[in-house]
Amino acid sequence: MAAKIGLGNIVIAQSGGPTMVINASLAGAVAVAMRLCEEGLAGRILGARHGVEGLLKGDYVDLTKLSSARLAALLQTPSSALGSCRHKPDANDCRAIFEEFRRREVSCFLYIGGNDSADAARIIADEAEKEDYPLVVYHIPKTIDNDLRSCDHTPGYGSAANFVARAFIGDDLDNRALGGVKIDIVMGRDAGFLTAAAALARREKGDGPHLIYLPEVPFTEEKFVADVKAAMKKHGRCVVAVSEGIRGKDGVPIGAKLGSGEKDSHGNVQMSGTGALGDHLAGILRAKAGVKRVRADTFGYLQRSFPDLQSETDVMEAAQAGGQAVVFACKAICGRRGFPSKGTVGIQRCKGARYRVKYVALPIADAAKYTRSMPEEFIAKSGNDVTKAFLDYAAPLVGKLPKVEKLF
Repeated sequence: MAAKIGLGNIVIAQSGGPTMVINASLAGAVAVAMRLCEEGLAGRILGARHGVEGLLKGDYVDLTKLSSARLAALLQTPSSALGSCRHKPDANDCRAIFEEFRRREVSCFLYIGGNDSADAARIIADEAEKEDYPLVVYHIPKTIDNDLRSCDHTPGYGSAANFVARAFIGDDLDNRALGGVKIDIVMGRDAGFLTAAAALARREKGDGPHLIYLPEVPFTEEKFVADVKAAMKKHGRCVVAVSEGIRGKDGVPIGAKLGSGEKDSHGNVQMSGTGALGDHLAGILRAKAGVKRVRADTFGYLQRSFPDLQSETDVMEAAQAGGQAVVFACKAICGRRGFPSKGTVGIQRCKGARYRVKYVALPIADAAKYTRSMPEEFIAKSGNDVTKAFLDYAAPLVGKLPKVEKLF
């Protein structure tokens, strides 16, 4: 009888910004890997704490015999249960990682994260090939920014978008009561998908947000002031959704100019940990729009790991993406055509009126490093709103939102 070909020992880790469903991907991957273990097609399942940093330190948690109750709890637990990092490995790091992998007989590495995490996984996979170390590497997608080129939409986005829509429902009610202008800054460095989700808060005519500003459209103070004045004239008040990544005609994010300039190892400028952009825009309106009551909030990190607001669709797809990564890795190690040994899980939306998705194995380079922006058909010609096409795209990802009552 021919010997079974399996994955051997598996290492899984999480990287980048946490999300509400990144642990669902972890749980999905572990659940499938555990079944392979029972079938003799995999060995131990090790979780590296704090991503690449844990790989370098040999800091692991044994996940091989997690109970079904703990896996079920992970599905509903936000943030990164294994810890995270933003470490970009170099060749020396990789050699140290392979030394640890050899000692632990690891033949499969799974990395859950966004485009920078995919790039880190790609580097490890490429270096393993150079070092002639037999390693299958699969990236499992996640990011609230929804900007991976390899996916129609990305696990983490639907739940964060749900948070954003609910926050704007509440903020619009607050603004109705007290009037004036309210500015809310939402995450989104290069893509406006998350800020655009604020539009789902609108249920009736006159509901906010009345203006939506995205990184894809050049931002000018003159148009901003004119837009707010027009909204005030029409509604008697104004709620504004602004992406943290809005940029002027020079292409440089305005928030980056106002911040400290701090960068992570992937070269991303820190913007989310400050209220500078909101204060800056509020100051412009006070000085140039003649509005007395102007308030600004920055959602900051709250939208990433808020408990008990996960979109059901998001949880399910995150778990399935994690499980598919293990399946794809197993097929890759068996030499199945169409399943690269350096891969990522792509999520594709199926055609038809009913919302459905399929998962495909793609080269890891499809997800690594570079990102996508909001497509032109999702952005209103006015440059300060979104289209029905975007609402149709986002609604099934976000799920149900609360109903509210208004007396006037």
